[in-house]
Amino acid sequence: MASLYGNLVVILFFVSPTMHSHLFAHASTSSPPITRKRITFLTGLGIENDSNDYEDHTSPPKVVPSVRNPRLFSESAFCLYDPCLENQEPCEVLREKTGCLCPGRTGEDTTPHAPRIQALLPITEGEDTGKIEVQWCAPNSVVNSYRVTIEGTADVTKEFGEESRRGLVGYLEVGTKVCVEAKNKAGHSSPTDFSCTRYERPESSDHKLLAGAIGGGVAFILLLTIIAVVLCRRQMCQKAKRESVTGLGNPSYKSERPS
Repeated sequence: MASLYGNLVVILFFVSPTMHSHLFAHASTSSPPITRKRITFLTGLGIENDSNDYEDHTSPPKVVPSVRNPRLFSESAFCLYDPCLENQEPCEVLREKTGCLCPGRTGEDTTPHAPRIQALLPITEGEDTGKIEVQWCAPNSVVNSYRVTIEGTADVTKEFGEESRRGLVGYLEVGTKVCVEAKNKAGHSSPTDFSCTRYERPESSDHKLLAGAIGGGVAFILLLTIIAVVLCRRQMCQKAKRESVTGLGNPSYKSERPS
């Protein structure tokens, strides 16, 4: 009996490895394959894969960040150009030299804008004393010359160069209308309210001094009159007080009482 048990143990010892391998092989063939989920990591600019789990044969697209060039704003100022002054460099020349800004201008193919009259001033010294000088400012247009017209003298006009900003027009009567026109290849400007004005005789300094002296004299006389009136009333009041005191001190002064 003992030998029978011994033989069974020996048989089981040799048979058990074969059964284990068969069971494991059957389990491996019958059970479905286990797949692991693919983990994807998202970043700010692209997608990165978990290289420890899978090997991706296709390389991820390269994300090139867009680079924006900063927009530079020039702080250029306007050119130091006064359209009312003579004998100065054109604004275009100043712009080429310094990079400043010029106001927009219409070209030669466009009728120029009207200039603006500054003043009509009489000449007070020299051989032209009494004549009237016209002063104007240039428009924002290409100008080849200026023409000054005077009311009542249609046939008499004065021509001046493109750089001119003033000119003599002779003797004028008060109220005479004077206009300045700008000219170029396309034509001449039309009269406007600011390109025409009427001559008014300016007040001379002598007249102003005389008016000031008269006004000061009148004010001084009024001041003296007021002072005299005040002193007179004061004296009258004092005299009345003295008479009242003298009457009360007189023994013959008796007040009348009703009986």
